[in-house]
Amino acid sequence: MTHVVVKRAKGHIVSVECHGHSGYAPEGEDIVCAALSSVVQTAVLGVFRVAGVNADYRTDEEKGELVLTLGKMSERERRDCDVILETMLLGVEDLYEGFSAFIKMEVKDDVY
Repeated sequence: MTHVVVKRAKGHIVSVECHGHSGYAPEGEDIVCAALSSVVQTAVLGVFRVAGVNADYRTDEEKGELVLTLGKMSERERRDCDVILETMLLGVEDLYEGFSAFIKMEVKDDVY
């Protein structure tokens, strides 16, 4: 099961964590893992390349981990990241609705 944790502070998404493999199908055939990875990794690309934010980011493919943590940013960067990450959250929630046996999802508010 993939555990997705989205943390908010003052209404803004400040971190996204994905841990574990979904277990829907064998590696290379797992459409749930592929879809979830695609949604989250596209958002990460948006944060770096569209919003231009230099966030803390790490992955471990073997463990199935991805962690994105945002720091201080300008108002424009914050607005851009909000749009990108809220869209990502919609995609993850949609996947969760269809595949909740393989995805655990948490949204934690006011973590700071």
